[in-house]
Amino acid sequence: MNGVIPTPVPPAPPVNTGLTGANANLAKVLAAGHFAVCVEVSPPVGPNAEAVQKQINLLKGYGDAYNVTDNQSATVHMSSLAVSIMLKQAGLEPIVQFTCRDRNRLGLQADMLGAAAFGINHILCLTGDHPIWGDHPQCKSVYDMDSVNLIRMARMMRDWRVFENGKNIPKLAPDFFIGAVENPFAPPFEYRPMRVAKKIVAGAQFIQTQLIFNVDRFREFMKRVVDLGLHEQVAILAGVGPIKSLKVAEFMANEVAGVEIPQSIIDRLSPLSKEDQAKAGLDLCCEVANQVREIEGVRGLHVMAVNWPDAVPQVVKNLGLFPRPVV
Repeated sequence: MNGVIPTPVPPAPPVNTGLTGANANLAKVLAAGHFAVCVEVSPPVGPNAEAVQKQINLLKGYGDAYNVTDNQSATVHMSSLAVSIMLKQAGLEPIVQFTCRDRNRLGLQADMLGAAAFGINHILCLTGDHPIWGDHPQCKSVYDMDSVNLIRMARMMRDWRVFENGKNIPKLAPDFFIGAVENPFAPPFEYRPMRVAKKIVAGAQFIQTQLIFNVDRFREFMKRVVDLGLHEQVAILAGVGPIKSLKVAEFMANEVAGVEIPQSIIDRLSPLSKEDQAKAGLDLCCEVANQVREIEGVRGLHVMAVNWPDAVPQVVKNLGLFPRPVV
């Protein structure tokens, strides 16, 4: 039966205890009290290993961990696990994404074991965008479980060395540092902090948010998170990213699920040339990042440069977050 829990699940320990996922670089950075930086890596649409290597060369050293998307926006890309292995072999610390949209619990657990076999300790658990948003709207969704139960299942594998059906994992257990996502901009807004609480209880140790352009809304979200004491139980990594052009801003506003682009940003970019739009997009990203990093409870940034990875080094440098700490 979907969602059956074999035994009661205790609350997840705070990230700074070092009890689980301690070998993950992001866990070490957070435990040492540093302001963390994660960087998103988008796998290519085709089997283009050179494109992955190009991102590795460009982004290496600018993040504590690198988020590898899993068929982002419900569109076919190279496997998140395959690209994560490439990053790991190149000396970067990948965060491999697992979505419930495309695989049942059998396939998800198999891929988690595969990640662990390659020493990949960071995982991010998502439900996944519905296929109607992507390039195969006719495909059948799986959704055997949701992200909360995926988090719980990963924790069972790590802490109890059992599969979701309760059977033991022989010899070795994966040592995962477990992440989840949250969107402060999706209604009902007042429910979003409670979803964070549910994911903490399931086993989430870090939370990456949707891209932030409405700082006031994010500030309200974080106030509630702090009021509930959730910031002491999980590391909140605020999602920020540069917008390359007015066209990209309009696409994200109209076509990307869960992203809120205020009209003020459209108005700011509209009168500018393409070159000036790119500069303004970089400036805006740094402005937002500097605002959110001062909000109580924010432990780091998750930098998502949509179709613009070349901007990441400049963003991280402009924010004074380069070089990254060695822990």
